Amino acid sequence: MEALKTTILFTYFSILTILSIYGAHRLWMLLLYYRHKNEVPQPKGDANYLPMVTVQLAVFNEMNVVERLVDYVTAMDWPKEKLEIQLLDDSTDETVKFAEAVCEKYKMLGFDIQYIHRTDRTGYKAGALANGLKTAKGEVVAMFDADFLPTEDFLRQAVPHFADGKVAFVQGCWAHMNRDFSLLTQVQGILLDGHFIFEHTARHRSNAFFNFSGTAGMWRVAAIADAGGWENDTITEDADLSYRAQLKGWKGVYLKDLVVPAELPVDVNAFKSQQHRWAKGNAQVIRKLMKTIWMSNESLHTKLECWFHLTANCNYLLMVILAVIMVPCMILRAGTPWYVLLATDGPFFLLNAVSVGLYFGLSQKELTDNAGWTKRLKYIPALMSLGIGLALNQSKAVLEGFFTDDKEFKRTPKLGMDAQGKARSKRAYKVPKSLVTFLEAGFAIYYFAAVVFSIAIRKWASVPFLVLFFNGFAYMSIFSLMDVQLFRRLAMEELEDEEKASSLIQ
Repeated sequence: MEALKTTILFTYFSILTILSIYGAHRLWMLLLYYRHKNEVPQPKGDANYLPMVTVQLAVFNEMNVVERLVDYVTAMDWPKEKLEIQLLDDSTDETVKFAEAVCEKYKMLGFDIQYIHRTDRTGYKAGALANGLKTAKGEVVAMFDADFLPTEDFLRQAVPHFADGKVAFVQGCWAHMNRDFSLLTQVQGILLDGHFIFEHTARHRSNAFFNFSGTAGMWRVAAIADAGGWENDTITEDADLSYRAQLKGWKGVYLKDLVVPAELPVDVNAFKSQQHRWAKGNAQVIRKLMKTIWMSNESLHTKLECWFHLTANCNYLLMVILAVIMVPCMILRAGTPWYVLLATDGPFFLLNAVSVGLYFGLSQKELTDNAGWTKRLKYIPALMSLGIGLALNQSKAVLEGFFTDDKEFKRTPKLGMDAQGKARSKRAYKVPKSLVTFLEAGFAIYYFAAVVFSIAIRKWASVPFLVLFFNGFAYMSIFSLMDVQLFRRLAMEELEDEEKASSLIQ
């Protein structure tokens, strides 16, 4: 029994130590960001630098958003004779006819727009992009996922950086057009802001590698070829290619103020599917490239940043173990004086809580459009809780990435929301529910019982942490089991009210 107790407590403190190292790294990211905050990248080119640009739009069953996407792309400010648009459509539903009609419409308006449909999805998104490059006319290619709304000046801001012959890619910053839709979208927005405001900026400006994010960015065609082209042996082909290019000596440029709005998933299953894909893909990139990165001649700073970026999702495996043993630890240490618990556990929890609070809280202040940023600070506890609730989903993804050869790319379905967060289409693509959801429900029940037990034995100091775990698992399981139609109805409600009011007026 004593050996079991020792093993549990050793595991508990080991996990807290590792999580605290990643917490300290978040603080390091903040330090790097503020140290380099004013070092804004300046392009070598000017308004007279006008290379041929190809815009690639890779879509799959995106009936809700494909027309909106093309509308925004054709509105970008660039000479028509220097602009080619490729709609790379792998769809298997009615999106095919709809997307083809959209292309025909703009072709009649004088745009060089090509509709390229594949019936074989070999390579998924990477395969579609590589297929498009076979006929692309551009020296540089811009890429936008189906839910993004490129700004009119996107090309004018991004392209001049390619006048520097060493630049392989330019990445813009993601914004969130439906951030205010729900608690889930608020938390997603803050999570992504931390990555795009602090991580990308700090890594780029401190001369470390940073990853291309797959959309709202551009590539030099020659750099893609030199790095080995788009490869489909990972499902985060964007991170894979960007690391390979930087290992070959190419540079990336991150433009924090080049902001491109996009739609956040409003359905919990869609959100979990997206997060699962990113975590699994990064694990695959670790398998493929981490040894090469460590053996390269890059700086220790660069190697460490690659490590922290790619391994961050591995912490979810530790969170699952922590979720299992936290209650037994509480019971085993039931007689420990409060001041001993404060001295042993306090620094770990303080470091993690403070780093999360500062990192994600300050990211809201540093947004290009930070109006009302203080009002979003109230979502930080929910962010912590939902991060815990993701642990099972992400752990499964990491294990699949490390130990399976599954490369299936599962795209995140979109509702087709406008800037006010209203859904403009009645078509709802569903994401299958996972067995992980039922495990999440089991953990929610487990932690509900732990909260009740902790209150019963008057262990008040444990209650806030147990509630965080309960809330996270309960939210993920309950809303995962609810049908996506609920979220679609919520998004449509205001629009339908407007339509009724309009019909009454007429």
